[in-house]
Amino acid sequence: MNTGPSASPANPVRRRLLGGAALAFAAGPLGAIGSALAAPASVRTAPASAGKPMWGPLRQIDAGVLRVSYAQMGPEDGPPVLLLHGWPYDIHTYAEVAPLLAAKGYRVIVPYLRGYGSTTFLSADTPRNGQQAALATDAIALLDALHIDKAIFAGCDWGARTADIMAALWPQRCQGLVSVSGYLIGSQQANQAPLPPKAELQWWYQFYFATERGRLGYEQNRSEFSRLIWQLASPQWRFDDATFLRSAAAFDNPDHVAVVIHNYRWRLGLAEGEKRFDEMEARLARQPNIGVAAITLEGDANGAPHPPSSAYASKFTGKYAHRLISGGIGHNLPQEAPAAFAQAVVDVAAF
Repeated sequence: MNTGPSASPANPVRRRLLGGAALAFAAGPLGAIGSALAAPASVRTAPASAGKPMWGPLRQIDAGVLRVSYAQMGPEDGPPVLLLHGWPYDIHTYAEVAPLLAAKGYRVIVPYLRGYGSTTFLSADTPRNGQQAALATDAIALLDALHIDKAIFAGCDWGARTADIMAALWPQRCQGLVSVSGYLIGSQQANQAPLPPKAELQWWYQFYFATERGRLGYEQNRSEFSRLIWQLASPQWRFDDATFLRSAAAFDNPDHVAVVIHNYRWRLGLAEGEKRFDEMEARLARQPNIGVAAITLEGDANGAPHPPSSAYASKFTGKYAHRLISGGIGHNLPQEAPAAFAQAVVDVAAF
């Protein structure tokens, strides 16, 4: 899952974000845990979407340091849309979004991130790096390999952060942006600033991953661990076993644990990144504005830490809209509210 956006402690945007995180926590993370695990009587039921994916066989292409495995739907000459998943999710976040967009004539591309599914590293010597700049560079390399000059970027969780970074640093490649939970670009320096204790509790898994016990625990229990995160992050989403297991298969990638653990340790400054990304990370630490057309989305029942939209609206300096999606929608918004997410993609293309 994503951490909130970061800036220097003196930055007023950062202060609003931290305050929002604390206020969001006032409802009580333990209460959220209880509601997630107790299965209240009135809950939304996940669609029966765990059969054979509608997009057919996956494709592979060498891009940057990866052999990327990706799904594609829609006409080859349609306007391209790049859909990016997060942790602990996979391409099936967009199992219902992709066909909706393909039916409207879009060329929809949904890649497995590094460390997920059948995406692999081309070299055993490449660091299994999960830092934000590496993931964004992977996505740009994929567009280059597919000879796509410009696309709509849309994402959730890690994918939202990656889409934000691409839109900020490569605006000439971005036709429009759809980002769940808004502006999620971070920095190691900003993440050194402590949050109030109740807000810190929401990041229990981040601290767990900082330990060797946590790494081993995730490696040995990655499916059970991920199911718990799904429940906590989307407390009103009652997905069935088949839906979860379809995505959990992506976590069997041999590089998955290394990439996930590095991602969270890097955020806290407990793991080094690659030197080749230093200049990019310095730019991101300055919290660049996003000037492309953008729509941000939030679910009304997101159980994961997330900032209020008022804290990041000013970071979007182009045509911009924010939408709150109601109906008990949690963190995995594209899979829980596929029609709303697909409509945002269509609408941002028309901005």
